[in-house]
Amino acid sequence: MNESGLQVLMEQDVLRQRIADGELPAWAVQHYETFRETMLGEHDGSPFPCYFGIESERQGDALYTFVDSMTHKDDLLALRDTLLEYIDVYPDYSERCSLVAFFKPPAEDLSEAEYHEHLWHVLQFLHVNDPEPWPEDIPTDPDNSEWEFSFGGEPMFPTTRAPFYDQRMSRYCPWGLEITFQPRALFDGITADTEAGQQAREVIQRRIEDYDGVCPHADLGDWGVEGDREWHQYMFSADESQAPDECPIRITRDHPKMTMAPADD
Repeated sequence: MNESGLQVLMEQDVLRQRIADGELPAWAVQHYETFRETMLGEHDGSPFPCYFGIESERQGDALYTFVDSMTHKDDLLALRDTLLEYIDVYPDYSERCSLVAFFKPPAEDLSEAEYHEHLWHVLQFLHVNDPEPWPEDIPTDPDNSEWEFSFGGEPMFPTTRAPFYDQRMSRYCPWGLEITFQPRALFDGITADTEAGQQAREVIQRRIEDYDGVCPHADLGDWGVEGDREWHQYMFSADESQAPDECPIRITRDHPKMTMAPADD
Protein backbone atom coordinates (compact mmCIF):
# COMPACT_ATOMS: atom_id res chain seq x y z
CA MET A 1 0.00 0.00 0.00
CA ASN A 2 1.07 3.60 -0.73
CA GLU A 3 3.67 2.57 -3.32
CA SER A 4 4.72 5.20 -5.83
CA GLY A 5 2.62 5.57 -8.97
CA LEU A 6 -0.97 6.27 -9.84
CA GLN A 7 -2.65 2.85 -10.07
CA VAL A 8 -1.87 1.79 -6.51
CA LEU A 9 -3.71 1.54 -3.21
CA MET A 10 -3.44 4.82 -1.28
CA GLU A 11 -4.44 6.06 2.14
CA GLN A 12 -6.11 9.45 2.32
CA ASP A 13 -3.21 11.30 3.93
CA VAL A 14 -0.79 9.91 1.33
CA LEU A 15 -3.14 10.85 -1.50
CA ARG A 16 -3.59 14.39 -0.19
CA GLN A 17 0.17 14.80 0.26
CA ARG A 18 0.81 13.65 -3.31
CA ILE A 19 -1.72 16.20 -4.52
CA ALA A 20 0.01 18.93 -2.50
CA ASP A 21 3.37 17.88 -3.93
CA GLY A 22 2.04 17.99 -7.52
CA GLU A 23 2.69 14.29 -8.11
CA LEU A 24 -0.72 13.44 -9.62
CA PRO A 25 -2.11 14.38 -13.05
CA ALA A 26 -4.77 17.08 -13.21
CA TRP A 27 -7.58 14.64 -13.96
CA ALA A 28 -6.81 12.60 -10.83
CA VAL A 29 -6.72 15.73 -8.67
CA GLN A 30 -10.06 16.93 -10.11
CA HIS A 31 -11.65 13.54 -9.53
CA TYR A 32 -10.62 13.25 -5.89
CA GLU A 33 -11.22 16.87 -4.93
CA THR A 34 -14.73 16.75 -6.44
CA PHE A 35 -15.41 13.52 -4.54
CA ARG A 36 -14.23 15.05 -1.26
CA GLU A 37 -16.27 18.22 -1.80
CA THR A 38 -19.34 16.09 -2.50
CA MET A 39 -18.88 13.98 0.63
CA LEU A 40 -18.18 16.89 2.98
CA GLY A 41 -20.20 19.69 1.36
CA GLU A 42 -23.88 20.31 0.70
CA HIS A 43 -26.20 20.56 -2.27
CA ASP A 44 -29.07 23.04 -1.95
CA GLY A 45 -28.44 23.11 1.78
CA SER A 46 -28.55 19.32 2.22
CA PRO A 47 -25.63 17.05 3.14
CA PHE A 48 -24.69 14.00 1.07
CA PRO A 49 -27.30 11.28 1.74
CA CYS A 50 -24.96 8.50 2.89
CA TYR A 51 -23.68 9.57 6.27
CA PHE A 52 -21.42 6.51 6.34
CA GLY A 53 -19.67 7.93 3.27
CA ILE A 54 -19.39 11.34 4.91
CA GLU A 55 -17.81 9.94 8.07
CA SER A 56 -15.49 7.69 6.07
CA GLU A 57 -14.10 10.68 4.15
CA ARG A 58 -14.03 12.96 7.20
CA GLN A 59 -12.14 10.44 9.33
CA GLY A 60 -9.85 9.15 6.56
CA ASP A 61 -11.24 5.62 6.71
CA ALA A 62 -11.39 4.94 2.95
CA LEU A 63 -8.68 3.83 0.54
CA TYR A 64 -8.28 5.10 -3.02
CA THR A 65 -6.92 4.22 -6.43
CA PHE A 66 -6.87 5.68 -9.93
CA VAL A 67 -7.37 3.77 -13.19
CA ASP A 68 -5.90 5.08 -16.44
CA SER A 69 -8.52 3.48 -18.70
CA MET A 70 -11.95 1.82 -18.57
CA THR A 71 -10.98 -0.59 -21.36
CA HIS A 72 -7.23 -1.17 -21.54
CA LYS A 73 -6.30 -4.65 -20.34
CA ASP A 74 -3.14 -3.65 -18.44
CA ASP A 75 -4.97 -0.89 -16.56
CA LEU A 76 -7.81 -3.21 -15.59
CA LEU A 77 -5.31 -5.85 -14.47
CA ALA A 78 -3.73 -3.17 -12.27
CA LEU A 79 -7.18 -2.47 -10.80
CA ARG A 80 -7.61 -6.20 -10.18
CA ASP A 81 -4.32 -6.32 -8.26
CA THR A 82 -5.22 -3.21 -6.27
CA LEU A 83 -8.62 -4.64 -5.40
CA LEU A 84 -7.01 -7.89 -4.23
CA GLU A 85 -4.61 -5.89 -2.04
CA TYR A 86 -7.52 -3.89 -0.64
CA ILE A 87 -9.44 -7.09 0.22
CA ASP A 88 -6.37 -8.32 2.08
CA VAL A 89 -5.89 -5.18 4.19
CA TYR A 90 -9.33 -3.62 4.74
CA PRO A 91 -10.44 -5.80 7.71
CA ASP A 92 -7.53 -4.47 9.76
CA TYR A 93 -7.65 -0.91 8.43
CA SER A 94 -11.00 0.48 9.61
CA GLU A 95 -14.59 -0.61 10.18
CA ARG A 96 -15.84 1.49 7.24
CA CYS A 97 -12.96 1.01 4.83
CA SER A 98 -14.31 1.20 1.28
CA LEU A 99 -12.19 1.43 -1.88
CA VAL A 100 -12.89 4.38 -4.18
CA ALA A 101 -11.64 3.91 -7.76
CA PHE A 102 -11.44 6.98 -10.02
CA PHE A 103 -11.25 6.33 -13.77
CA LYS A 104 -9.51 8.65 -16.22
CA PRO A 105 -12.09 10.79 -18.05
CA PRO A 106 -12.83 9.63 -21.61
CA ALA A 107 -11.52 11.68 -24.52
CA GLU A 108 -15.10 12.40 -25.65
CA ASP A 109 -18.42 12.71 -23.84
CA LEU A 110 -20.18 9.37 -23.44
CA SER A 111 -23.87 8.54 -23.38
CA GLU A 112 -25.56 6.92 -20.41
CA ALA A 113 -25.70 3.63 -22.32
CA GLU A 114 -21.94 3.75 -22.87
CA TYR A 115 -21.30 4.28 -19.16
CA HIS A 116 -23.46 1.25 -18.34
CA GLU A 117 -21.44 -0.75 -20.87
CA HIS A 118 -18.15 0.39 -19.37
CA LEU A 119 -19.19 -0.44 -15.82
CA TRP A 120 -20.20 -3.97 -16.72
CA HIS A 121 -17.10 -4.43 -18.86
CA VAL A 122 -14.99 -3.56 -15.80
CA LEU A 123 -16.93 -5.91 -13.51
CA GLN A 124 -16.89 -8.73 -16.09
CA PHE A 125 -13.14 -8.28 -16.55
CA LEU A 126 -12.59 -8.46 -12.80
CA HIS A 127 -14.72 -11.58 -12.56
CA VAL A 128 -12.96 -13.56 -15.28
CA ASN A 129 -9.54 -12.53 -13.96
CA ASP A 130 -10.39 -13.29 -10.33
CA PRO A 131 -7.91 -15.76 -8.82
CA GLU A 132 -10.51 -16.89 -6.27
CA PRO A 133 -13.64 -18.97 -6.98
CA TRP A 134 -17.09 -17.44 -6.80
CA PRO A 135 -18.38 -17.77 -3.19
CA GLU A 136 -20.42 -20.92 -2.69
CA ASP A 137 -23.16 -19.11 -0.79
CA ILE A 138 -23.70 -16.44 -3.49
CA PRO A 139 -25.92 -17.40 -6.47
CA THR A 140 -24.47 -17.02 -9.96
CA ASP A 141 -27.77 -15.74 -11.37
CA PRO A 142 -28.15 -11.94 -11.01
CA ASP A 143 -31.92 -12.39 -11.14
CA ASN A 144 -31.84 -13.61 -7.56
CA SER A 145 -32.38 -11.43 -4.50
CA GLU A 146 -29.25 -12.90 -2.88
CA TRP A 147 -26.96 -12.36 -5.88
CA GLU A 148 -24.15 -9.88 -5.37
CA PHE A 149 -21.00 -9.08 -7.30
CA SER A 150 -18.12 -10.92 -5.68
CA PHE A 151 -14.38 -10.75 -6.11
CA GLY A 152 -11.44 -12.31 -4.29
CA GLY A 153 -13.93 -14.47 -2.40
CA GLU A 154 -15.68 -11.35 -1.03
CA PRO A 155 -19.31 -10.43 -1.81
CA MET A 156 -19.32 -6.67 -2.32
CA PHE A 157 -21.48 -3.73 -3.32
CA PRO A 158 -19.90 -1.60 -6.08
CA THR A 159 -21.75 1.69 -6.37
CA THR A 160 -21.03 4.27 -9.07
CA ARG A 161 -21.17 7.93 -9.93
CA ALA A 162 -21.00 9.27 -13.50
CA PRO A 163 -21.50 12.46 -15.58
CA PHE A 164 -24.91 11.61 -17.08
CA TYR A 165 -26.99 12.28 -13.96
CA ASP A 166 -28.85 15.55 -14.49
CA GLN A 167 -31.10 15.25 -11.44
CA ARG A 168 -29.69 12.64 -9.08
CA MET A 169 -26.79 14.75 -7.88
CA SER A 170 -25.84 12.17 -5.27
CA ARG A 171 -24.80 10.00 -8.25
CA TYR A 172 -23.24 12.80 -10.29
CA CYS A 173 -19.53 13.02 -11.03
CA PRO A 174 -18.58 15.53 -13.76
CA TRP A 175 -15.25 13.91 -14.71
CA GLY A 176 -16.03 10.29 -15.50
CA LEU A 177 -16.68 6.91 -13.95
CA GLU A 178 -16.20 6.44 -10.22
CA ILE A 179 -16.72 3.10 -8.47
CA THR A 180 -16.80 2.62 -4.71
CA PHE A 181 -16.29 -1.01 -3.69
CA GLN A 182 -17.84 -1.96 -0.35
CA PRO A 183 -17.51 -5.55 0.92
CA ARG A 184 -20.67 -7.02 2.42
CA ALA A 185 -18.82 -7.29 5.74
CA LEU A 186 -18.91 -3.49 6.06
CA PHE A 187 -22.69 -3.71 6.37
CA ASP A 188 -22.71 -6.15 9.29
CA GLY A 189 -25.29 -4.96 11.80
CA ILE A 190 -26.97 -2.50 9.42
CA THR A 191 -28.58 -4.84 6.87
CA ALA A 192 -32.30 -4.72 6.04
CA ASP A 193 -33.11 -7.50 8.54
CA THR A 194 -31.86 -5.45 11.52
CA GLU A 195 -33.50 -2.54 13.33
CA ALA A 196 -30.36 -0.44 12.86
CA GLY A 197 -30.38 -1.23 9.16
CA GLN A 198 -34.03 -0.26 8.76
CA GLN A 199 -33.43 3.03 10.56
CA ALA A 200 -30.35 3.76 8.43
CA ARG A 201 -32.32 3.07 5.25
CA GLU A 202 -35.13 5.44 6.32
CA VAL A 203 -32.67 8.22 7.15
CA ILE A 204 -30.70 7.79 3.92
CA GLN A 205 -33.85 7.74 1.78
CA ARG A 206 -35.07 10.99 3.38
CA ARG A 207 -31.68 12.55 2.77
CA ILE A 208 -31.64 11.35 -0.86
CA GLU A 209 -34.92 13.13 -1.50
CA ASP A 210 -33.63 16.33 0.13
CA TYR A 211 -30.28 16.22 -1.66
CA ASP A 212 -31.51 15.20 -5.13
CA GLY A 213 -34.83 17.02 -5.05
CA VAL A 214 -36.52 13.90 -6.45
CA CYS A 215 -37.85 10.69 -4.93
CA PRO A 216 -35.38 7.85 -4.31
CA HIS A 217 -34.88 5.71 -7.41
CA ALA A 218 -37.45 2.96 -7.94
CA ASP A 219 -34.66 0.36 -8.06
CA LEU A 220 -33.31 1.29 -4.63
CA GLY A 221 -33.58 -1.81 -2.48
CA ASP A 222 -31.78 -4.13 -0.11
CA TRP A 223 -29.71 -7.21 -0.64
CA GLY A 224 -31.57 -10.44 0.10
CA VAL A 225 -35.02 -8.84 0.12
CA GLU A 226 -37.46 -10.70 -2.11
CA GLY A 227 -38.24 -8.70 -5.23
CA ASP A 228 -35.15 -6.48 -5.00
CA ARG A 229 -32.27 -6.91 -7.43
CA GLU A 230 -28.92 -5.54 -6.40
CA TRP A 231 -27.36 -5.21 -9.85
CA HIS A 232 -29.76 -2.40 -10.81
CA GLN A 233 -28.37 -0.34 -7.94
CA TYR A 234 -24.74 -0.39 -9.06
CA MET A 235 -25.52 2.26 -11.67
CA PHE A 236 -29.04 3.67 -11.44
CA SER A 237 -30.68 4.52 -14.73
CA ALA A 238 -31.45 8.14 -15.56
CA ASP A 239 -33.07 7.18 -18.87
CA GLU A 240 -34.51 3.67 -18.73
CA SER A 241 -34.18 3.28 -22.50
CA GLN A 242 -30.37 3.49 -22.14
CA ALA A 243 -30.03 1.06 -19.24
CA PRO A 244 -29.70 -2.71 -19.73
CA ASP A 245 -32.90 -4.74 -19.38
CA GLU A 246 -30.95 -7.76 -18.14
CA CYS A 247 -27.80 -7.89 -16.08
CA PRO A 248 -24.92 -7.90 -18.60
CA ILE A 249 -22.50 -9.92 -16.48
CA ARG A 250 -22.03 -13.68 -16.92
CA ILE A 251 -20.93 -15.54 -13.81
CA THR A 252 -19.24 -18.94 -13.60
CA ARG A 253 -17.79 -20.48 -10.48
CA ASP A 254 -14.53 -21.57 -12.14
CA HIS A 255 -13.71 -18.21 -13.81
CA PRO A 256 -12.64 -19.25 -17.30
CA LYS A 257 -10.47 -16.63 -18.96
CA MET A 258 -12.74 -15.00 -21.52
CA THR A 259 -11.64 -13.24 -24.70
CA MET A 260 -11.92 -9.53 -24.01
CA ALA A 261 -12.89 -7.00 -26.65
CA PRO A 262 -9.93 -5.11 -28.18
CA ALA A 263 -8.91 -2.10 -26.13
CA ASP A 264 -9.90 1.30 -27.42
CA ASP A 265 -6.60 2.85 -26.49
